Amino acid sequence: MMERMVASGLVGFTRLLVGARAQWRAEATPGQCLYFANHCSHLDTLAIWSALTPEQRASTRPVAARDYWDQPGLRRYLANRVLRVILIERRRDLQAPDPLTGVFAALEHGDSLILFPEGTRTPDRLPQPFRGGLFRIAETFPAVHLVPVYLDTLHRSLPKGSHVPLPLYCNVRFGAPLKRDAAETRADFLRRAHAAVCALAEPIQAVSP
Repeated sequence: MMERMVASGLVGFTRLLVGARAQWRAEATPGQCLYFANHCSHLDTLAIWSALTPEQRASTRPVAARDYWDQPGLRRYLANRVLRVILIERRRDLQAPDPLTGVFAALEHGDSLILFPEGTRTPDRLPQPFRGGLFRIAETFPAVHLVPVYLDTLHRSLPKGSHVPLPLYCNVRFGAPLKRDAAETRADFLRRAHAAVCALAEPIQAVSP
C-alpha cells in the first residue's frame, strides 16, 4: 500500500515538474512492450514511466545504471520498491555475468521494459548511435513489441552535469512498434531503430491510448 501511494505521488510530482504528457503516433500497443528512447536526463526514466497508463506502469520496469540508482536512501528505495528497476553494470568486467541477465529474466516473466539504447546520456537533441543490447533483446524475444519513444525537452530541463531541473514542459512521444526483419543485420537494425526515435523529434498528432 505504501509503495502505491509513493508511486502515485511520484507520478504527480513528475507531471507537475515536467509535464510528461503522452503523445501516441498510433494506438497504444497492447501486450508486452520494450519502450526504447533517447537518453538526455536523469528525469528520463520517471518521465516515460509517468506517461504510461496505470495499467501499463503496473507491468513495466525501467532498465537503468546501478551506479546511479543503487545509492543509499531515497534513490535506492524508489528503484527497488516503487519503480522495480532492473539494475545493470555500465562498466562490464569480463569475468562478471552478462549485464542483460536481469533483462532477459524480466522479459521471460512477462514484464514490459523501458530501455535507453545509447547507454549514457547526451546533451544533444537527438540520440547517439545505439549499442547492441537492443538488438540482442529483439533477437532473443521476437514477440515483444519494440516501441520507439522520444523525450522532447528534457535535454534542456536537466542536462548532464545539472542537479536542479528547470520546469520545462516535456512531451513523451510514443511511435508505432518497430517491425522486425529476421534477416536484418545487427548494424542495419540499430540504424533503423535509431531512425525511428529520431523521426519522433518533430511534433506529431497525438492519439489517446
